[in-house]
Amino acid sequence: MKYIELGLTEAVDLVRKGQVKAEEIVASFISHIEAVDREVGAYLTTVPEQALSQAREVDGKKHKGRLAGAVVAIKDNIVTRGIRTTCGSRILENFIPPYDATVIERLKAEDAIIIGKTNLDEFAMGSSTENSAFFPTRNPWDLDRVPGGSSGGSAAAVAALEAMAALGSDTGGSVRQPAAFCGIVGLKPTYGRVSRYGLIAFASSLDQIGPMTRSVKDCALVTSAIAGFDPRDSTSAELPVPDYLSELESPGRPARIAFLGESSLQGLSPEVAENYRQVQQIVSNLCSEITFLDFPSWEMALPCYYIIAPSEASSNLARYDGVRYGFRAPAAELAEMYQKTRTAGFGSEVKRRILLGTFALSSGYYEAYYARAARARQAITAELKAALEKVDFILTPATPEPAFRLGEKQDPIAMYLQDYFTVAASLAGIPGISIPCGLTAAGLPLGLQILSRPFSESELFKFAFLLENSLKFKNNMYGIKARGRRKNEN
Repeated sequence: MKYIELGLTEAVDLVRKGQVKAEEIVASFISHIEAVDREVGAYLTTVPEQALSQAREVDGKKHKGRLAGAVVAIKDNIVTRGIRTTCGSRILENFIPPYDATVIERLKAEDAIIIGKTNLDEFAMGSSTENSAFFPTRNPWDLDRVPGGSSGGSAAAVAALEAMAALGSDTGGSVRQPAAFCGIVGLKPTYGRVSRYGLIAFASSLDQIGPMTRSVKDCALVTSAIAGFDPRDSTSAELPVPDYLSELESPGRPARIAFLGESSLQGLSPEVAENYRQVQQIVSNLCSEITFLDFPSWEMALPCYYIIAPSEASSNLARYDGVRYGFRAPAAELAEMYQKTRTAGFGSEVKRRILLGTFALSSGYYEAYYARAARARQAITAELKAALEKVDFILTPATPEPAFRLGEKQDPIAMYLQDYFTVAASLAGIPGISIPCGLTAAGLPLGLQILSRPFSESELFKFAFLLENSLKFKNNMYGIKARGRRKNEN
């Protein structure tokens, strides 16, 4: 049995029944990571001995948790007690957190096994994982291409069979876009559904932790484990969490589906456009009520996001000044130390967004930029929620194009346009999931985004599961498996 190819739910079932030992599964993943991650670069830190110790503890339990034996990777902006957490930045290169994020506590409580921390764009700012201060991550489908971002390391780890699941964070699409680029499933939950306690902040009104998995079923199980109210997070919603997995195949009422009208489809590559048309045909065979909606405010979402997110980032990142923790540059005076620390510690994209945000919040410009963006956000939210009163799901491409080549997007604006389809849901706080929906002629995966009403993850999973079965997307084990075997044989 090839343990690295097991789906998460399948592996958990075997471990809970005592048919397979968690330690054997973990050992298999450790060996595979050692064989392939030098090519992929998904991990910044791995903890093989700790993972094996956790696995032995799980094997020794009589009553095992819902995620017993599941090998999970964690984006390196989610704090993990005793495990280095860098945010992909030199300024936190040697930071060892003294506590676990709530999602980590909940994974451990369900006997999931943490295998390591994954690479990301510095402080989650980017769409390619090329902005990591350490090294870029490569797409397992084509090592000359990006895995997306900012959760590119998490997406690549799952796609390259280096983890069964991973946690990422999604501020403007940073789970959904890399999931699409890497041919996996990625969920941005409703804002407030999953605790942000222990997620190092980028933009606090937008950030959400979400799971990345190989299937909708696996995604539903992980979400059930990590979701729920947390008194330590003031934005956490005090609502019951359904058992998403058990509800997955329960019958539901016929779904009302909306696709984007032509006016809201901008900048699509020909292959993404053709795939979107094919998906429309498949969905029309499944659902009787199909409509096309134009969203006048959709085009406002991207500029609105790139005012609000940098503004919040400029405030959140002010704490990295060399005084309390993290990197400190030597200097004779305090002001000089501030300047040298932040100049040397932050990368170019982080500096760019801090400057943008500070400018937008500054006296004389606040009303012209941030206040207008806040009003635009209200209009976008109202428009999306009004549409979701008429339909159950809105289906869009997850990205305007398939994974691009490393170094291809030198213009920051061209990089920001990768978020065109994902930022609206982040601004509105509604849930969205990306599922694989096809391949380009060059064999690169494409993703479909499904949006639904706030806190309707259960219905979202049901519909995504139905579509997943209808689309019949086949991964190719991403070429990585064969390379890893050849290295092991040598």
